[in-house]
Amino acid sequence: MTISLQALLPLLVFCSISMAVWAVMTIVLGDRNRGAEDRLRRIMSPGTDRKGAEHSLAQKQEKFQEQVARAANKLGQSLRPTDEQELGKVRVELLNAGFRSENAVAVFFGVKMILMSLFAAIVFPVVALKEGVTLNAFTYTVAAGGLGFYIPGLVVGSRKKKRSEDIFLGLPDALDLMVVCVEAGLGLDAAMRRVTAELATSCKTLCEEFAIANFQLQMGRPRKDVLRDLGVRTGVDDMRSLAAVIIQAEKFGSSIGAALRVQSDALRLRRRQFAEERAAKTAVKIMIPLILFIFPGVFVVLVGPAGIQIANTIMAK
Repeated sequence: MTISLQALLPLLVFCSISMAVWAVMTIVLGDRNRGAEDRLRRIMSPGTDRKGAEHSLAQKQEKFQEQVARAANKLGQSLRPTDEQELGKVRVELLNAGFRSENAVAVFFGVKMILMSLFAAIVFPVVALKEGVTLNAFTYTVAAGGLGFYIPGLVVGSRKKKRSEDIFLGLPDALDLMVVCVEAGLGLDAAMRRVTAELATSCKTLCEEFAIANFQLQMGRPRKDVLRDLGVRTGVDDMRSLAAVIIQAEKFGSSIGAALRVQSDALRLRRRQFAEERAAKTAVKIMIPLILFIFPGVFVVLVGPAGIQIANTIMAK
């Protein structure tokens, strides 16, 4: 007695969904006995165990992230490019997006493979149940796998764009404060540390990069190498030009405060132009919701009663 693949597909779909639900419940719920003990302890002493519960939750999240990163790292070794130039481009893209781990490249390609396999495993049973094992089923499966493969790249690109914009918008304010610190008598390193401390809440992304640069300077790296790495790591052209200006000012012995002031004025002008450009685009972007959502309602309210009267007159005749 032979069983066709069409008859086995419902069973395969049921098994895959059951395994996925079991995995999610295992990750989310964890040990039930341990959770009951934690709840009882929180009821007995609600004030003292709050921090402990938050700490344990943070530890569980860190362990889960480590497990996912370890699995993605193993899977991504096969997709990791062997060309050093291509590998360097991927590493720079991840650095610009804020991923500074040593295994970031392998984890990136591992996540690509995981999502590709997951999307294909979800789409194939559904399409095969609906249309059978046909060419269209394989086409949809390949398309879903390709979508899952390219989603991490889109996420990295979006994160890179957001970080670049945050750095671009916060850099003029940081340079203004740095100019004040330098003209008050502080050195460039001390001024960067002061900026990092003062703007930690308003310009978080920029202060993180400055903190890394300060740490590298404290470890003894040459300042020109640290500034070049800062421009490459952020991926912002204005940061690269700022690093070049500071390096040239130190090389030729000119005033760093004057150079920073000129750079700050230029960046402030560019930020104003950027705001004006966005304001000019608003009039064009607002046409889409106006045409799709507002104009039809206004058209129905204004023309609807007249149209009903015309229709009634025509029908009466």
